[in-house]
Amino acid sequence: MSSVAEQLDSVLLKAARLIELCNALQEENELLKQENSSVKLALNAAKTRNSDLDEKMRVLKLAKSIEGTSEKTLDIKQKINDFVREIDKCVVLLKK
Repeated sequence: MSSVAEQLDSVLLKAARLIELCNALQEENELLKQENSSVKLALNAAKTRNSDLDEKMRVLKLAKSIEGTSEKTLDIKQKINDFVREIDKCVVLLKK
């Protein structure tokens, strides 16, 4: 009969270890979820900054193209008006 009691004790010990392991894994899972969330936030911030820098670069290229040419004032005004319209379209899209 002692072997049945020993087997029962062994099963109980193993069950307790499994419960401890499960709890530890759940804690690790929560930590990983938090880390994942913070990494996603950092990625979104980096994407936003990249987008802003791309826009600044485009504006600088435009400024250099206007600066380096000897176009008539009307042509330059037309380019500026085109860019203002494009910016307005972007603002409308951002508001949606």
